[in-house]
Amino acid sequence: MIFLFVFFFLPFNVFANDTSRSSILMDMDSGRILYSKNMNEKRLIASITKVMTATVALENSNINKKVTAGDEILDMYGTSIYIEKGEKMSIKDLLYGLILRSGNDAAVVIAKAVSNDEKSFVKLMNETAARIGMKNTIFHNCHGLDEETKNYSTAYDMAILSRYIYNKSSTYRKIINTYKYTLATDKKSYLWYNRNELLKKYKYCIGGKTGYTPSAGKTLVSVASKNNFTVTAVSIKDSNHYDSQKELYEYIYAKYRRYKIVDKNHFSFDEEYYKDKLYIKEDFFYPLTEDELTKVKTLVKITKLQNYKNNEKVGIIEIKLNDEVIKTIDVFVNSKKKKKNFLSSLFSR
Repeated sequence: MIFLFVFFFLPFNVFANDTSRSSILMDMDSGRILYSKNMNEKRLIASITKVMTATVALENSNINKKVTAGDEILDMYGTSIYIEKGEKMSIKDLLYGLILRSGNDAAVVIAKAVSNDEKSFVKLMNETAARIGMKNTIFHNCHGLDEETKNYSTAYDMAILSRYIYNKSSTYRKIINTYKYTLATDKKSYLWYNRNELLKKYKYCIGGKTGYTPSAGKTLVSVASKNNFTVTAVSIKDSNHYDSQKELYEYIYAKYRRYKIVDKNHFSFDEEYYKDKLYIKEDFFYPLTEDELTKVKTLVKITKLQNYKNNEKVGIIEIKLNDEVIKTIDVFVNSKKKKKNFLSSLFSR
C-alpha cells in the first residue's frame, strides 16, 4: 500500500510574542496541540464561559422556540443586549446576543428557557464539560461574572470545548463568524456588531468569543482557517490578546502544514487475498512540520482472516509519528467480492 504525500516548502519560523498568562493553539481536525503556554493552569475565564452556555443550549433546546424574558434579567449587569422583562425572543436570537454582544442578560434567559433555572443549567454545563474531557473546569454561573460566583478553566480545556462545538454545530460556526446581526421583537429592533475585533484584525479569523472581568483579565477563544487548516486559539489573562493571537496563528501557519495522511477514496491493499476487498470510512488529516514528514509511518494490522461478515471490521490502520501512535482507523471488508490467496502485509511510509 502506498500513501502519497504532497511536499511544500515551508517558510522560516517566526517569533511568537505571547503576552498571555496561559494559552494554546490546537488543530481542529486531529486535536494536536501546536503551541502551549501554561495550558493546564486553572484561571478565571470571564465571558468565554458563554462558549459552554451556547453549547448546552444548542444541544438541549429547540433554538427556534420563542421564550419570554422574566425576573432573571433584573439582577444582571455588565455587557447586555438590554432585553426587557416580558419581551419575546427566540433562543437562536438570544445566542447571537450571547456571542456577538456577550449579553449577560441573554445568558440567564437562555438558562431559564433550557433548564427552568440557572442552577439546573449550570449542572448541565458541568456535565457537558466532564463528558467531553474538560478535567480542570468548574462552572458556577452561565455568564462569567465573577464577583459572587466564579468559573474556572484552563486554556487546554477551553480549546477542547471550542474544537468540540465548532466541529459539531454548523449553527455555532455561523454565529461566531457573524459580524452584524439585526432582528425585531414584539417590543423593539436590534442591531448588533460582533465584539470580537480579531474578525477584522486578522483576515484568517473565522470567529470566536471574547471575555473580560477585572479579576480574570482579557480572555479570548478564537478560530482561524488558512488553506483548509483550521486552528483554535485560547488566551487567558492577556492584555494584548488580539495581537498575541494574530502572531501565534502566523507562527503556526509558518511552522506547520496540513497533510492528508489517509484517503478513504484511494485506499487499497496490495496483497492478493484482500485486494479490492478492504475499505475505510474516514480520511485522516494531520498538521506536520517539514522535518516530521519523513517520520510518519502507517501500518495495516489485519486481525480477522476468515469467518467474517460483510462490512465487518477486520483490522486497523495504525499511524505513528516518531514511533508514537497518533491515530487508528478501522478497516472493513466487503466479503461479497471473490477471495484470493492471502499474504501477510507490513508496510510503512
